[in-house]
Amino acid sequence: MDNAERPLALTIGDPAGIGPDITLLAFQARQSTPVPPFVLIGDPRVLARRARALGLDLKIETVGEASEAPSLFAKALPVLPISVAGDVVAGHPDSAAAAAVQRSIERAVELVRAGTASAVVTNPISKATLIHAGFGFPGHTEFLAKLAGLNASDAVMMLVAPELKVVPVTIHVPLREVMGALNEGRIVKTLLITAHDLARYFGVARPRIAVAGLNPHAGEDGTMGREEIEVIVPAIAAARRQGIDVTGPYSADTLFHAEARKTYDVAVAMYHDQALIPIKTLAFDLGVNVTLGLPFVRTSPDHGTAFALAGTGQASPRSLIEALRLADTMQARAGAKP
Repeated sequence: MDNAERPLALTIGDPAGIGPDITLLAFQARQSTPVPPFVLIGDPRVLARRARALGLDLKIETVGEASEAPSLFAKALPVLPISVAGDVVAGHPDSAAAAAVQRSIERAVELVRAGTASAVVTNPISKATLIHAGFGFPGHTEFLAKLAGLNASDAVMMLVAPELKVVPVTIHVPLREVMGALNEGRIVKTLLITAHDLARYFGVARPRIAVAGLNPHAGEDGTMGREEIEVIVPAIAAARRQGIDVTGPYSADTLFHAEARKTYDVAVAMYHDQALIPIKTLAFDLGVNVTLGLPFVRTSPDHGTAFALAGTGQASPRSLIEALRLADTMQARAGAKP
């Protein structure tokens, strides 16, 4: 099946969050801005109820196969149905919905790996709600790695915005555990995956990678911590020996201003907030979460479930639209089926 004939597979996310809202608004936006065809994997009843709450007059149509979505997309929002247990109330997460949330992700991956969808795009999930219901993963990234038959360390999270691309080496790890989770091998693996997929999906043949230190002032020659000397510098040297254009470690507090950003294509940070704070500050509405290292394309809006906004009409679909567009561009650039 040609790429143009395959829709993007969009998951429902937490149905009590803004996933249904921004899905409906992104579909509506296709009338005035380019939005690639997608099929939502979720409960059409939840969507219909949320559309009424938002005052949206949109046609929602259940489909039996993802292949039906592209021809239908001009007139109706195509939905591959997965029933959500319980009564979904906007803004009130319920663990009863967890099974459907997980199944939506699994089904999206199945469609892409079977070649009937072109890429996976995920709506925001509530990690706490899923974990309380028995979900054994700290987030999308680790679960997607499992579904792809990979180790968690094989999947790399990259945040993408017009002003910045950034990768955290450790992701959903408590801050007090970051030091123990960092090692030379993990950093080298992250650098290699980042370089490979920037070339494959973003057309950057030999990306310039800047690495942030862990400690203040990148350790200040060991006086503020030795992780840079003992772990990060050896990892950078090892990656260079494998042909990666990587420099650092740099003090994180000077790595993200405008002039510094001109010197690299992607910044690799040591932990979650070190990476996400600058990109969300620069481009909160336009950021996209991309998972590198998978045998298929996956993107997501770079924001959470925003339960307080669900059903209010205040949620913006911009990040989801950017995630849909980027997934479509990445898959086209890769030029190969998953």
